[in-house]
Amino acid sequence: MKRLRVLFGLLALSLMMVMPAVAADYDLVINNGRVMDPETKYDAVANVGVKDGRIAVITKKKITGKETIDAKGLVVAPGFIDGHQHCIEPYAYRLMLRDGRTTIMDLELGAHGPKINEWYKRREGNAQVNFGAAVNHEFARAEVLDGFNDWKYLYSPDAIRSRVKQGWSKTRPTLEQGNQILALIDEGLQQGGLGIGSTVGYMREGVSAREIFELQKLSGHYGRFIDMHFRYTPGDDTGEINGIQEMLANAAALGTPAIAAHFNNPGYNMVHELLVRMREKGYNVWGEIYPYAAGSTALNAVFLEPEIWVKALGNKYEDTIQDVATGEFYTQQTREEMLKKEPTRVVLVYKIPKSAIVDWIKMVGVAIGSDGMPLFPDDNLTWGTPYEDLPNTHPRFSGAFARVLRLARENNIPLMQAVSMTSYNYAKPLGDMGLKAMQVRGRMQKGMVADITIFDPQTVKDNATYAKGTLPSTGIEHVIVNGTLVMKDQEPLKGVNPGQPIRFDPVESRFEPLTIERWQKTYYASPIDFGGGVPGSQPDMH
Repeated sequence: MKRLRVLFGLLALSLMMVMPAVAADYDLVINNGRVMDPETKYDAVANVGVKDGRIAVITKKKITGKETIDAKGLVVAPGFIDGHQHCIEPYAYRLMLRDGRTTIMDLELGAHGPKINEWYKRREGNAQVNFGAAVNHEFARAEVLDGFNDWKYLYSPDAIRSRVKQGWSKTRPTLEQGNQILALIDEGLQQGGLGIGSTVGYMREGVSAREIFELQKLSGHYGRFIDMHFRYTPGDDTGEINGIQEMLANAAALGTPAIAAHFNNPGYNMVHELLVRMREKGYNVWGEIYPYAAGSTALNAVFLEPEIWVKALGNKYEDTIQDVATGEFYTQQTREEMLKKEPTRVVLVYKIPKSAIVDWIKMVGVAIGSDGMPLFPDDNLTWGTPYEDLPNTHPRFSGAFARVLRLARENNIPLMQAVSMTSYNYAKPLGDMGLKAMQVRGRMQKGMVADITIFDPQTVKDNATYAKGTLPSTGIEHVIVNGTLVMKDQEPLKGVNPGQPIRFDPVESRFEPLTIERWQKTYYASPIDFGGGVPGSQPDMH
């Protein structure tokens, strides 16, 4: 009997040596975190299992993974979605991750229509975050009206050259030119561009109400949005509201989605009410803000001309227009001198009291869009360029999302509200528009793509300032993109590039060139006959 026991013992030991160890349940496990889902309002301490790039389980039970994160005391939230980022470049990715962003999209400006495919191709396989772009309205105008064709970046940063001439901004196109502009934009929509980005606020002289209507009609043919820096932004509380009413009236008439870009300007409370009421009636319209009192733009922006900025709006250059690089405020004379040397020089624009910022974060249904600007000069900037060596820029580039979380904490705004603003409030309307990539993001639920941001709600804060806009946020501990850990213990991981393109599949063109004859046939009574009840007969004149 003793021999038998020994024999069985040796057999069991040999089997243990040849059999593989029991596999871990999941690729990545996040234990003990406060899991928050803005869609279902789930808010509980739980464990999250990630497998094959998706959230496989959210449970109170113990689970094991090949890699484990202890998230005790931390919030486990959907990855932050920035729909208004003009710098989608490797040197920006570390700052994006430090601010918790897992998806960055350029929806206000976007990429030039015929270049959409090439823009996406440049980023595939070498991006730490997900990326996407709308189709650029002003670039189409610059090509048609100014002959601009000096493409380097294919998207927003090219504006530093395309905006030197003013035809794109101030010229009314002919019908033929209008069709050429629409055709260029249509190319981008065919190639999968997310919608149309229009900076009509920079083109208020050159872009007619008809042109905006036709843009929204074109995007509607594809079921996609227009994202508008609307006509009178920045302006006073009447102009701002009239500007969004143009976009919303078209959206209602056409039944098309629309985004109000950075409506954090005078009149914001009524703009918000308009959006809420439109959504209550079933329209897919929404808006975004960035949590700063100053904006940023090019020095030659039309709304900074004395007739608008000083005479119409009552501002003083000395108090409101600051050079990003030097920190000095302009006078009317120094602005005119700089315009001759560097017309597209980047400036800060102070336009609203700081007290309004907390109001914006309280507004339900509003998304965060940073409006981060490209950094210039950028010739020698790389992924590893030290933060302090990056050219200065508006702090929203680096700190917009952490700032929202900090301000929510300091002003007793519900954390779920802030988490919704950073993720779900962009994902939901884009998903409702039919964008599949956003139907599975912005949520902490089983089956969703594992884009996850893990932060300390007690310490998260922004550190970027107007004096130094490239200081990284702190308190955001870990970031996961498509199931892959890309930042651990606040350190972005070099060479880890799981970012995926956010775009539509290519489709055939749906654009019909505009003609006066087609319009008249549709909206005028077509003469067939008049009189006698007999088709084609002449009326009885007696």
